[in-house]
Amino acid sequence: LKMKIFILCIILSAFFMLVCISAISAAQLDQMKKKEGESVSLDPGVIKHPNDVLMWYFNDSLIAEITGDQSKICTDVQCDERFRDRLKLDHQTGFLTITNTRITDSGAYELKINSSRFNISRNAFGVDTDGVSVMEGDSVALHTDVKMTQQDRIRWYFNSIRIAEIIYKHSKICTDEQCKERFRGRLKLDSHTGDLTITNIRTTDAGVYKLLMNSRNSDRIFNVAVSGVSAAEQNEMKRKSVKEGESVTLDPGVIKPNDLMRWYFNDILVDEITGDQSKICTDDQCKESFRDRLKLDHQTGSLTIMNITNTDSGDYKLLIINSRFSIIRSFSVIVTCECNSVIQCLRKILLQLFSLLIISIIFTCKSKQQIVVTLSFVTL
Repeated sequence: LKMKIFILCIILSAFFMLVCISAISAAQLDQMKKKEGESVSLDPGVIKHPNDVLMWYFNDSLIAEITGDQSKICTDVQCDERFRDRLKLDHQTGFLTITNTRITDSGAYELKINSSRFNISRNAFGVDTDGVSVMEGDSVALHTDVKMTQQDRIRWYFNSIRIAEIIYKHSKICTDEQCKERFRGRLKLDSHTGDLTITNIRTTDAGVYKLLMNSRNSDRIFNVAVSGVSAAEQNEMKRKSVKEGESVTLDPGVIKPNDLMRWYFNDILVDEITGDQSKICTDDQCKESFRDRLKLDHQTGSLTIMNITNTDSGDYKLLIINSRFSIIRSFSVIVTCECNSVIQCLRKILLQLFSLLIISIIFTCKSKQQIVVTLSFVTL
């Protein structure tokens, strides 16, 4: 009878130990949310004995093993390529540490100890990536945040397909037909920084862009979301037709508080927002052209042109910059004049063009420190 009770106690102890192990694993699930670049340690939850065989698996692939006094990490090429010396195994405790975590490290990690096992549930830990939201027709630049050297090699991937690379300052874009067919000359690669720019972006360009660089210990992941806009909506938002003397507002859409914003008119900087500071027309050419008719909303970033004239017609560009990416959004403004006759309309246009010419001459003379010649003209 005593023997039966003893055996029953052993069975119950084993049962409660398994329950405890499962409870530890479930508790760990809530603690394994990590940001990209951080480290995470997976705790076996049991005391390791000298003769135990511990095997760590990632998505059913063996990545680390302890047998007696011997340990192995990443014995196959696939594991070595994925983790790149970022795994550490504590021989005494069986702890597995993943350093400098990446989004590709998310998944199910499982530990087998002899014949016992417990699971670290799928998505045991996750990493955050950079989200980029743009509008169809925008251009977006994805930044490497480094200055390249002669020895650097970088590779850009879109949904696991290589689309661009730089090897020792030699760049290649879309070397296969699938990439060429998708992007059709809309990719640009900066040979000095490695930044990738997608121009005139489409909804089919939405997805995961991944940067691999040999001089970095980590990859960089960009989740690009593209809002689909119909031709009519895009025309309404980005093409503004306004009568002379009225006001028009160019709306950038949703922006983040820390973004740097710059408004350009025909490639001339007219406005800038940096943090809680804003600047309007810091050079003479801009001041002469707009004469205090620009208004900048610091909260939304929208630009308003008041009492608009024909010379304000043209292309306006908004550049939104942060450390990880830049977005270029283009607007077109067309100013129409109300005239009683064709001759009156032509007079106004010629006068405005002549005024613009004089402003340009004055600005050029000032910059070259020459004598400014005053020109006078007679109203047509």
